[in-house]
Amino acid sequence: MRILVVEDSPRLQRTLGAALRKSGYAVDLAGDGEEGQWLAESHEYDVIILDIMLPKRDGLAVLGELRAKGKTTHVLLLTARDTVADRVKGLRAGADDYLVKPFDLEELLARVQALCRRAYGSKQAIISISDLEVDTLGRRVRRGRYPMDLTAREYLLLEYLARRRGQVVARAEIEEHIYDGQVDPMSNVVDSAICNLRKKLAVGGEAPLIHTRRGLGYVLDDTAAPAEAPAS
Repeated sequence: MRILVVEDSPRLQRTLGAALRKSGYAVDLAGDGEEGQWLAESHEYDVIILDIMLPKRDGLAVLGELRAKGKTTHVLLLTARDTVADRVKGLRAGADDYLVKPFDLEELLARVQALCRRAYGSKQAIISISDLEVDTLGRRVRRGRYPMDLTAREYLLLEYLARRRGQVVARAEIEEHIYDGQVDPMSNVVDSAICNLRKKLAVGGEAPLIHTRRGLGYVLDDTAAPAEAPAS
C-alpha cells in the first residue's frame, strides 16, 4: 500500500516515514501544503497522512481542494489542536480520521491499517481464498496448515492482490500502490516480487493461486487459469 505523508516537521516526517516503511508501506513525503497537494493529485495513494498546520498551504485547504476535485483517498489529519470544534471542522472538510499530537506510533499505524481496509471496501480482518488465509490485523498468512514467512513488502503485495481477488491487476497498478518513487520504473521489481511470492505460496506442493495474464497483469484466485503465460 502507498502512503503520502505531508508534515513540515523534518523530525516527525523522518519518524513517520521510517515507521511506515518498516511496516512495508511505500511512502512519499512532502514538507508543505503545495507539494503535498501536487503529489496527492499526481499519484494514487491508499492513505494520506496530512498535518493541518503547514507552510504555503494549510492542511484543511489541501483537503478541501482534493475533495472538490473528486479525490476520495482516505485522509488521516494530524493536529496539535484538541477541541471538539477543531475535530468537527476537520471531519466536515472531508477527513476520514483525526489524530492529535503527540500520538503513539502504534496507534497511527493501526489507524492507517484500518483506513487501508476501508479503502478496499472491507472491514473484515481475515481474507480467505481456498486454503489461503490472510490475517490483515496480525499480518499473518497461512496456506493450509503452513504459516508463511513473508517480508513486510511481500505481505502487502499479497494483501493487495487478495483484496482484489479475481481481478486482473496490472503491473503499473502494483508499482503505484506497493512501491514509491524510489523504484526505477524500468526495473523488474514487480515480476521478481511476484515470483518470490509464488514460490512461498507453493509450500507443500499446493496449487498456484497467483496467475499471469499475458500483457495484462496478475490475478489472485483459486480457480484454474487456462492459457496462462509462464510464471515470471
